[in-house]
Amino acid sequence: MPDIRTWQLTTGAAVLGLVLAAGVVTAAGPWESGRRTAELDRAAEARTEPGGGHRRPAGPAPAPSAPPVLTALGTAPVPATAGRGEAAGNPARELARRLEPLLRDRGLGPRPGVSVVDLTTGRELYGRDAGRTMIPASTVKIATAAAALSALGPYHRIPTTVSATPDARTLTLVGGGDATLDRAGLRTLARRTAGDLRARGVTAVTLGYDTSAYRGPDLHPIGVNGNIARVTPLMVDQGRADPGSTGAADRVADPAGDAARAFRDLLEKDGITVDGATAPGRPAAGSKPLAEVLSPPLADVVEQMLTRSDNDIAESLARQTAIARNEEPSFAGAGRAVRQQLAVLKVPLAGARFADGSGLDRAGRVTPRLLTALLTRAAEPAHPGLRPVLTGLPVGGFTGTLESRHTGTAPGSGLIRAKTGTLTGVNALSGTVPSPDGTLLGFAFLANETRSPAEAQPSLDRLAAALTS
Repeated sequence: MPDIRTWQLTTGAAVLGLVLAAGVVTAAGPWESGRRTAELDRAAEARTEPGGGHRRPAGPAPAPSAPPVLTALGTAPVPATAGRGEAAGNPARELARRLEPLLRDRGLGPRPGVSVVDLTTGRELYGRDAGRTMIPASTVKIATAAAALSALGPYHRIPTTVSATPDARTLTLVGGGDATLDRAGLRTLARRTAGDLRARGVTAVTLGYDTSAYRGPDLHPIGVNGNIARVTPLMVDQGRADPGSTGAADRVADPAGDAARAFRDLLEKDGITVDGATAPGRPAAGSKPLAEVLSPPLADVVEQMLTRSDNDIAESLARQTAIARNEEPSFAGAGRAVRQQLAVLKVPLAGARFADGSGLDRAGRVTPRLLTALLTRAAEPAHPGLRPVLTGLPVGGFTGTLESRHTGTAPGSGLIRAKTGTLTGVNALSGTVPSPDGTLLGFAFLANETRSPAEAQPSLDRLAAALTS
């Protein structure tokens, strides 16, 4: 008899994978699974994806979606009319019977908003204040992810570049907005740069750094905060004072300058003398790219952002969307660009406001129905490039921000995949779960004016678990 956590995780992965043809779900972190890397390695040339302007490697056609009803592993099908009284055979009534008593929980605040949809059809099965705008907290990252993927495509990579004058004696480190750049990536860039310089007979240079890819204030409206660094297109280890830290942690005051100084040190360790001060500025006239490193594919970056609820990556993706849409790459411009790009997906945007990409700004507003509409778009065969919106969601009891929730023998363990959201007085949960008959459901539960996470989070978890039984 397999351990319950194992079969529950396997069941959840099987339902999601078969219904959405999204591949196997692993507990180790989807962006580390090698799935997309393997796909890219198999590809020989790029081709245009039907219905979009993104280029992607050639490869086998996507597997067809499975039927909307799948039998869970090791269980018998649950008849739609089995012993549910008046609600039998009516999904909306059945959901109301399960959810409404739980929605009276005081931990959810005075007026929680709810939307539950069938992801195979997009039909809303249950809604309660589903069209009311509310503070989303980090669930807005679902919108940020969908906008970036649809604007840029899942194979897009963000560059960090070294530009050089024709004599290669004046270098500029140019940030492109890669919030995943770490010391290993910066070391690779330094080695490539030093190798090119030595090949040209150059052993002494001057170095500057360019952050002009972004505009406007770099300090998030919440101010100095361990949950996010200054939003700059050049940073290493997300500006963390301790590169090995995770979650909320001290950040350096000048992430771009810190990255440039680290790059300078790496160049000097590779035998290149760097003269003078390392100061901000544009590349000198006549400069051309000398070396670069690229971020992982955007699909992997999105998955990492969603699983870890990474605020630095979220703000980077919002600005990448602004650049793609020729909007100003600032907080305001990114908000406009995200909204414009989501309009292309034809989702309900009435009242929505995207104050930032991460959800840290309390001025942001979405509706529960917008979140489930985005999950529906990500599940549709017509939008395969949006699939990372689903595959990046944390797995209950196993990964990311749900690792410590829905644990052990809890009914949602391994089955619930959802983005969490937490601010003072704001708690939210939005994601996917298989229903008892195997239908994949999308849900959004938003609670504002909550008294504490200790009360609200268990209430939200009970709502999500109720969808599985």
